[in-house]
This record gives sequence, C-alpha cells and structure tokens, in this order.
Amino acid sequence: MSNIDDARTRRNVAVLVAAQAFLGAQMPMVFVVGGLAGGMLAGNPCFATLPISLIVFGSMTTAPWISPLMQRKGRKFGFFIGAIGGAIGAAISAYGLYTSSFALLLLGSYFTGIYMSAQGFYRFAAADTASESFRPKAISYVMAGGLLSAIFGPQLNKLVFDVSFLPVVGSSLPPIPFLGTYLVIILMNLIGMFLFLFLDLPRGDQNTTPAVTAAAGRSRLELLQNPTVLVAIICAMVSYALMNLVMTSTPLAVMGCGFSNGNANDIVSAHVLAMFTPAFFTGHLIVRFGTTKIISAGLVILGCAGLVALSGVALSNFFIALILLGIGWNFGFVGATTLLASAHAPHERGRAQGLNDTIVFGFVTLASLASGGLMNCSGGTPENGWSAVNYAMVPFLMLAGGALIWLTRHKQRVEPA
Repeated sequence: MSNIDDARTRRNVAVLVAAQAFLGAQMPMVFVVGGLAGGMLAGNPCFATLPISLIVFGSMTTAPWISPLMQRKGRKFGFFIGAIGGAIGAAISAYGLYTSSFALLLLGSYFTGIYMSAQGFYRFAAADTASESFRPKAISYVMAGGLLSAIFGPQLNKLVFDVSFLPVVGSSLPPIPFLGTYLVIILMNLIGMFLFLFLDLPRGDQNTTPAVTAAAGRSRLELLQNPTVLVAIICAMVSYALMNLVMTSTPLAVMGCGFSNGNANDIVSAHVLAMFTPAFFTGHLIVRFGTTKIISAGLVILGCAGLVALSGVALSNFFIALILLGIGWNFGFVGATTLLASAHAPHERGRAQGLNDTIVFGFVTLASLASGGLMNCSGGTPENGWSAVNYAMVPFLMLAGGALIWLTRHKQRVEPA
C-alpha cells in the first residue's frame, strides 16, 4: 500500500487505541468482580466463575454473525453494536445483583460478551487499511491501548465496588457489593461509543459483490485445511484459553489464600499491564524475527508463569506469575493474529476472522468453566485448587508447540518445491 494508506491507518489506530483504553477498561473490571459476584449469588462455589464463562460464551456465539456483518456494513457498525451490548449487559447484571438473581447476572454476562467480541475486532480493523510492513505494528499498537485500560479499570473498580460510593444512588441505601462496578460500566459504554465516529474505515466490502466474494472465497473447511490458518487458530486458542484459565481463578485464589480485594485488583492490574505493555514493540519483533519465533517465545513464557505459580502462594508469586502470563499471552496472541492476517485474501477476512474468534472463544469458554471447577472443587484447599489450574496448562502448551513445529517443517518441505 502507499504511504497515504498508512497515514490513514495511523489515524484509525489512534482512535482504536483510545477505544481500547476507555471502553476496554470494563473487561478487567468485570473479570475481577464476575467470579466474586458469582460466588456470592451461585450458592455452589463450583459455579463461581460461571458469569465469566457466559461472557466468553457470548463472545464466541457473537463472532460468527458480527464478523460477516462488519464485512457487509463496516467495522464501525459492529463496534457500535458491541458498545450497546456492553451497556445492556451491565444493566442486566446490575439488576441481577440488586435482586440477588444469579440467572440475571448470567444473562447480563452473556450480553457483555457481545462487547468483548466486538473489541476483539479492533486489532483486525487496524490491519484493514495498513500496508504489509505496517500491519503487525498497527495490530500491536492497538493492543497497546489496553495498557491504559489496565491502569484505569482496576483502580476505578476499587472506588465503585459498593453502591454506597455512588452519590446518584444515595448513601442511605445499604451497600450492595459489586453493583457500583456495573453501573459505571453502563456509562462507559454509552460515552465511549462516540469514539467510533472518528474512524475512517470502509463501510463494507466495496471491492467485490457478495456473489463474487462467495464464489472466490474459500469455505470455512477449506480455510482450516490451510496449514498456516490452522496453526494460527491453534496458537491463538491456546494463548487466550490458558490466559483466561489462570486469570479467571486468580481473584478467588488470592482471596482464598488470605489476601484482600485490593490485592486481587492490583494483581489483575499488573497482569493486564503485562498483557499490553509489550505491544509497543511486539510488532517490531515480529517484523525482525518472524511470527513463529515470537509465538514460540510466548508459549515458553506462559510455561514459566505456570512454574512460578506452582512454586508458592505468596503475594509475590501471584504478581510474578500473572505478569509472565500477560507477556506470554501478548506474544502468542499478537503473533497468531498476524499469522492469520497473512493467510487469507481481503474478501475472505469476514469468514476467516469469524471462524478464528468462534474457535478461540469456544475454547476460552471451556477454560473459564474449567477454571472455577479446578479452583474450588479439586483438592479441598485454595492452594490445591490453584495448583490444579496451573497443571492444566501443560497439555495445551504441548499442543501449540507441536503445531508450530509441524508448520515449520511443512514450510521447509513446500518452499524448495
């Protein structure tokens, strides 16, 4: 692409970074309170992380229709839908807490997943108008916007845990734990959606008609038969699922081991900072060393996070393990996203990206479901549950590592031919 296209991309990246920072702050907030609120309302501790699982399930079931919708109507249209879904989800969850209804909390969590799915396409929107050389950097910069959300979200969460801190409600009401978080998230979505008005993106697929696109594009099965697409999806799936597996159970483990709500927020904040800080240079590393090497480094760092977590339950262990978990996720997920973006044609992006996010968030849903069961229902103590969560990382790291080795050998066989 020309320099003019990259100038346009840089403007879009600036807007998407702002959206990632402001709107994205709701994700660490709901991931902290989701398991705690679920534990308060569920009755059975094994179901404590079910609200987080419903968020991810909502994202998984949204991806198959919101990605083609963006292909037809444009990215901005889908981003507005995501913000509206986030506001509705927070409103339903807030009412669920007010009425002590676990079912409503789950329903609201599902709608929050609509926002989570739309947010996942910010990185693809950054790549849509970028040149090949600037594409990995654009993806990386947009994900770096999560750095501000990592600071803003958890710290705001500390202030609004209880409804008594909100003057619009009135301090005379008894405090309802976590209600304030959801009320603030409603406002964040309603205000933040106006950022998308400043995006300069195509309104839809303007280069091909639907009939031509359908004839020329590969089916989902054909896309999965492409080794690069398949390995990109596997690596994204493993990186995101393992991060979610461990992060979902972290507030429960931290508090179960005798630490406070504030400690849990600070650890999650450090984790989210570690997720997005590397994004300032991940794109440059990909350009220099290649996607497979960066993905491999991410998998190794994820393994190191598990080793640190298994070595003890001191506060320092939680901090270090979650920081390593965030860095490993960044390398693995940004690398896999870049790998996928290089493996499909422009008119296939709706199908390929929707397929990717459906599979990725399907496994992330299973990981979040397993997280609560492993944490609360294995071994009888928080320490044993935390160990079970981290041991569960091993087979999936082996899967992703094996897939990368297979792809490398496949390319070595094909390229000489």
